[in-house]
Amino acid sequence: MNESRDKASPEDTAFLQVVGERVRNARARRGMSRKILARDSGVSERYLAQLEGGAGNISILLLRQIARAMDLPITDFLGDRPPLGVDQALLLRQIEDLNAEQLQELQAFARERFGVAASVKRHIALIGLRGAGKTSLGQRLATAFGLQFVEMAKEIETEAGLSLNEIFDLYGQAAYRRFERRALERVTADPSPKVISTGGSLPSEPTTYAHLLSHCFTIWLKAKPEEHMGRVVAQGDLRPIAGQSEAMADLKRILAQREALYARADMAFDTAGKTLDQAGTELATALRAHPAWLAREAAE
Repeated sequence: MNESRDKASPEDTAFLQVVGERVRNARARRGMSRKILARDSGVSERYLAQLEGGAGNISILLLRQIARAMDLPITDFLGDRPPLGVDQALLLRQIEDLNAEQLQELQAFARERFGVAASVKRHIALIGLRGAGKTSLGQRLATAFGLQFVEMAKEIETEAGLSLNEIFDLYGQAAYRRFERRALERVTADPSPKVISTGGSLPSEPTTYAHLLSHCFTIWLKAKPEEHMGRVVAQGDLRPIAGQSEAMADLKRILAQREALYARADMAFDTAGKTLDQAGTELATALRAHPAWLAREAAE
């Protein structure tokens, strides 16, 4: 009997660990509990736990179910993308040598050169994890600047003709992402300037997030994990950590996975240790003094 079939080689073990880590990190970026992913994918929580721990020798078909439940290509977990063209390969090789600051500069240039110019960023969008204060501070910011306030959760419900719970229960997260993208495109197509409160996981969807960054002056509302947790609990809503035995650890993982995405915003504002009124006043003041906002105002 071939021993390699009875016991995984070190190379196979390392590969399974990489796949498990990719699944776990993708789930964290989307703020999905293991229970929700199990329901949407049809793969048991026990099997998912084994997979994420690097001990699950998962079949391609089951991995495809998991990828579909998160609206991701299976290649994100296996790394078996089609061969690149010469120009793509050369460009990616150059990008690999850039540091984080240079990558952000390149992304900003690409958005301005090939996307939507900064001068037409008519809207303000607030991003951040649940409990950051996007709705409360967004309403205050809209009042301070005389703008309309829009909450994306309600716009998604309008787009789908269903409540958020119904969307997830009936169709899963992949459908929610499609409704979110369509709702954002509709909201930003309206030239009337707005303050937009977005869902915490929106930045984990590359196409949707790129659209947001191109059409909105984006502000990342930051807070400490303990404050995020306290605010969410105070609202009586434990999403996206409901059912997790280690809620704080999961919350910190979500923050860690999304921090680099949130950092691509035009501006960051720390709400830690501030009352709502204090944060609202300071945020409006900081926005008015921000160089990118001043440049936007001058361009208009």
